[in-house]
Amino acid sequence: MIPIVFGERGYNLRTNRIAPMALAPGTRLGPYEILGPAGAGGMGEVYRARDSRLDRDVAIKILPEHLSATPGLRERFEREARAISQLSHPNICVLYDVGKQEGADYLVLEYLEGETLGARLRKGPLPTEQVLKYGAQIADALDKAHRHGVVHRDLKPDNVMLLKSGVKLLDFGLAKPLATPVGMSSSIAATMTHSPLTTEGTLVGTFQYMAPEQLEGREADARSDIFALGCVLYEMSSGKRAFDGKSTASVVASIMNSEPAPLTTVAPMTPPALEWATRKCMAKDPEERWQSAVDLASELRWIQEGGSRAGVPVPTSVRGRRKLLRWAVLAAVAIAGIGVGFLARRPPAAAVMRVGLNLPRGTQIAASHAAVLSPDGRRVAMMLADPQGKPRLWVRTVASDAVQPMDGTEGAIDPFWSPDSQFVAFFSEDGKLKKISAAGGQPETICEVWTVFGGSWSPTGMIVYSAGPRGIFRVPAAGGTPVEIHLQTKGFSAYRKPTFLPDGHHILVTANFAPLGVFAISADTGEVQPVLQEENSSVIYAEPGYLIYLHGDTLMAQPFDAKTRRTTGNPRRLTEAVSNSSETFSTSATGLLLYQKSFQTQLTWVDPAGNRVATLGDSGYISAPYLSPDDRYVLATVRDAAQARSKLWLYDVARGTSSPFTLGEGEDQYPAWSPDSKQVAYTSSRKGKEQIYLKPMGGGSQEQLLLSMEGGAESDRWSSDGRYLLFDYFGSQSGGGDVWALPLFGERKPFPVVQSSSNDVWGTLSLDGKWVAYESDESGRGEIYVVPFPGPGGKWQVSTGGGVVPIWRSDKELFYTTPDSRVFATEFEAKGTDFAVGKSRELFSGRALGNITGLDVTRDNKRWLVAVPVEESNSSPLILITNWTQTLRH
Repeated sequence: MIPIVFGERGYNLRTNRIAPMALAPGTRLGPYEILGPAGAGGMGEVYRARDSRLDRDVAIKILPEHLSATPGLRERFEREARAISQLSHPNICVLYDVGKQEGADYLVLEYLEGETLGARLRKGPLPTEQVLKYGAQIADALDKAHRHGVVHRDLKPDNVMLLKSGVKLLDFGLAKPLATPVGMSSSIAATMTHSPLTTEGTLVGTFQYMAPEQLEGREADARSDIFALGCVLYEMSSGKRAFDGKSTASVVASIMNSEPAPLTTVAPMTPPALEWATRKCMAKDPEERWQSAVDLASELRWIQEGGSRAGVPVPTSVRGRRKLLRWAVLAAVAIAGIGVGFLARRPPAAAVMRVGLNLPRGTQIAASHAAVLSPDGRRVAMMLADPQGKPRLWVRTVASDAVQPMDGTEGAIDPFWSPDSQFVAFFSEDGKLKKISAAGGQPETICEVWTVFGGSWSPTGMIVYSAGPRGIFRVPAAGGTPVEIHLQTKGFSAYRKPTFLPDGHHILVTANFAPLGVFAISADTGEVQPVLQEENSSVIYAEPGYLIYLHGDTLMAQPFDAKTRRTTGNPRRLTEAVSNSSETFSTSATGLLLYQKSFQTQLTWVDPAGNRVATLGDSGYISAPYLSPDDRYVLATVRDAAQARSKLWLYDVARGTSSPFTLGEGEDQYPAWSPDSKQVAYTSSRKGKEQIYLKPMGGGSQEQLLLSMEGGAESDRWSSDGRYLLFDYFGSQSGGGDVWALPLFGERKPFPVVQSSSNDVWGTLSLDGKWVAYESDESGRGEIYVVPFPGPGGKWQVSTGGGVVPIWRSDKELFYTTPDSRVFATEFEAKGTDFAVGKSRELFSGRALGNITGLDVTRDNKRWLVAVPVEESNSSPLILITNWTQTLRH
């Protein structure tokens, strides 16, 4: 190893540590060879060096001796350095390594060539375009760090590097110079040295950019960084510091008691919207600033994209800004059909507005019950799939277009809020009920769960969730073991989507099986009380005393007494064209109503790579297409919004025509073709529960009841030899659906094929009739399994990353779809009683086509028929109505 060569200022004999500027070219620190000095800063001297292992230039920053000499400070520094090293963001300077050698403590950072923002500002202000661009990038970098629990605490122009690609934020979380406690004389302050880490009772930050709470000696948080960014934005726009003075005391007094001169007076070309956004950053009260950096970044981009031309006035009072946000712009943008944001406080009585909430670019609504308003109306929790099709939980601030992805929530479903709007609970794909702070962080596990059908969080700190046929359970929100609520009811039912009433002891639920309808259940005693006979809809309670539910695609509001749990008036229409399949609607205590609009779909032919080839029939509310064995016809489920029911429609592939296949009352769905394509078995609820009927092709209205059991029966698939019909049976009290077979010969006595405490559905027989593939949640999420038919025998798992609805159209491959709409083919080899699972390959991603609602493949596996949204249905799927109770007066 080449020894360290000490430079002009030599060695500090008192501390046995390298003095500043002690490294000469050629000196080696571990694998790093010093090339020469590169600058200096509050954190020590900086050198350019060469990493001999990776053959790249790096920046070496030698830490000042007080940091290395104090064990407590060094321990804290190392802890924060480890956290910062995990930050990966294009606008944050990368921390590669931390080292120590012969008394020298050093950091290894990304080497950057450019000039600091401070150096650039000494030449004058920046153009508005650059202010907005750089400001948004800095805010993005802050947001990344804040979500990982790291606060900068020394944001200033000299810690921002300007590169050709944009900005890089330096000294993130590390540079925390020690400043003077309030009240210390400026003359003493002038002699103080800087310390990079805060200690109790001291201040951190550079005075001109410090927030009032820092000057008061309180701990800095994310909003303190936002204050500093406001000061930087002001300086970029005007070339002048927002707060300045001849002494430390005068600077402190200015920050604590004064407002900067309006930008429109010192920089007249500043857009009013930028003036307003900057002043909101510099509010004295942290509660009145932007509450997250991502909100500010979104605002700056909105101004950059044209929002600054909308004539946004600068509010006269910082404290008054929390009441209303750019209503004039809101109206103009809403008329243009663009989703916008606004503050969630109750608007004037006459103000009813309907606006679309934009989703982040490239994302899509990922599941049913996928968006829910927080009780205070300030945020929306959403399940979104990113451009790669990976679903996770995101939290959007209603006051802006800013949407924050939540770490550790991949594959989450059914989010719901805590009563205080501080946490979002959700069910994870690994079989757990979890909660996460709305501000970010890592999720906390509440308990283990199994099949889930929604949950609700009471004001008393209790969570109730539905496990469908397994029952209703309660568990403390702080964590614990779930306890089943033993219901005082006879017969079998599956209650889903619980929602607490205001007393925190009763929940509303919807029943899937007879008796159908909406019920109120006591979470304490299990008493069940009928409320509504409305079928197939979730229901929520909304102040000032309404039940909100869906009738078809119309959202209804019915007066309701929460104390007696009885309706008190006739239902009234709220809005139409609401998605019945997603059942996404919620309200806030501030008069907001959120819902997902229904979107029409189009049957579309795609090739094995997922490229669109042609369409079939007209668009409508179409789902679950199923090709006949001869590929001549298609049966699909089409929802009649006016009649609030689904029916089967028949499509002629060659002629391109379509016509109703089933008529009458009830819901008709789940068709199963006979192997000769001449008959169809399907499920209907016309008699109050799900039964299976048989109808011939071309036979008019002639049909017969094929199967009726105590519980519900849903048809799956017919065997290729015509001897068996597989179906899902609900009602055996086994805890979920089971796959059964109905012989179509002899006594026709049905028997179970897959029966367990899991939810086992979508059974389909192999072409040779010897194997059954089905979907089961036994692992905590839906996966595809194979068992021999009619059994008994082993069991093989086919999918590993989630799987739904298996399709067996080949004697070599089994097709299935993942929960995030990717279509897979898995090879297999069957010999005797052994089934060997081979390689899996992804065919295409349905997410590229939109929110698909079903698919099937032709016999030759060369064309897929997919139900995809029509083009105009892809924008602004979430609609927000302000002051929704006013709509009931019309």
